[in-house]
Amino acid sequence: MRTREFGRTDQQVSEIGFGSWGIGGGQWVDVEDGEALGALHAALDLGVTFIDTADVYGDGRSEKLIAQVLRERGGPRPFVATKAGKRLPAQEVAGYTPENLRIWIERSLQNLEAETLDLVQLHCPPTDLFYHPEVFAALDDLVKDGKIRNYGVSVEKIEEAIKAIEYPNVASVQIIFNILRQRPAELFFELARKKKVAVIARVPLASGLLSGKFNSQSRFDPADHRNFNRDGQAFDVGETFSGVPFEKGLEIVERIRPLVGDKATMAQFALRWILMHEAVTVVIPGARTVAQSRGNAEADDLPPLSPEIMAELKAIYDHDVKPYVHQRW
Repeated sequence: MRTREFGRTDQQVSEIGFGSWGIGGGQWVDVEDGEALGALHAALDLGVTFIDTADVYGDGRSEKLIAQVLRERGGPRPFVATKAGKRLPAQEVAGYTPENLRIWIERSLQNLEAETLDLVQLHCPPTDLFYHPEVFAALDDLVKDGKIRNYGVSVEKIEEAIKAIEYPNVASVQIIFNILRQRPAELFFELARKKKVAVIARVPLASGLLSGKFNSQSRFDPADHRNFNRDGQAFDVGETFSGVPFEKGLEIVERIRPLVGDKATMAQFALRWILMHEAVTVVIPGARTVAQSRGNAEADDLPPLSPEIMAELKAIYDHDVKPYVHQRW
């Protein structure tokens, strides 16, 4: 597994990480503990050294499963990034107080069985928060107190990402980036590189759309966000199929399919496309089974995509996808 430098932290992390929203349960098809633990063990066995989680994934279940695996394995710990802020009953800047931040972080410390958190990310807070320096000052205090080593943000919008990295101690930005959401590569990536800010590419498979396994007859569990959030009924619609209408997404996937070839699955091809962008530090596909963990890790072995394929994917985006997503996020 190849590694990349995680911004200014002097840490090296695997360029393919483990996204653990899915193993938390809730908003996805539920996964049994044994299967989730197996997926985590398999990823670590294959060289993954970056795990992304959040305090609300399964109301802490994801963090606890990660702690169990790390306890069972012993030895050097991977870099574990969690998130805070979504425990608020309503997303308002007034809720991001020093007291609340400390409560959330203490809970994650307990769940992850850690003395210090490697990285805490503000979890897609309201845009106005990025214009409140006192919130970032509170995070600085938590670093001084030894509760966290680094902090970053997870964002919905380019505007939020650009504003966040004006704060000198923001170590990372997590942002949706995939074949169907290419805008971050236009300006933000260059700004992040100049400031040595790590970039975590999330929703890399567009909620599974870029796995190429869905069709017009595909159905999702009622508790799965791919069923109940297609129009943004519960949270930002950009989190579900990257904001592309499902039927339109299926059409676009069929345009992409001939470019994949026979050396990779479409999911692996989509991950390799993301890694073609040097500004990306780590991509965090989810995995709920050993087979998914293995498939994700194997994407790291693929050769670079040709300039011709990269150009064709850009053309597909510009013509078929851009009108739906580009200016929204």
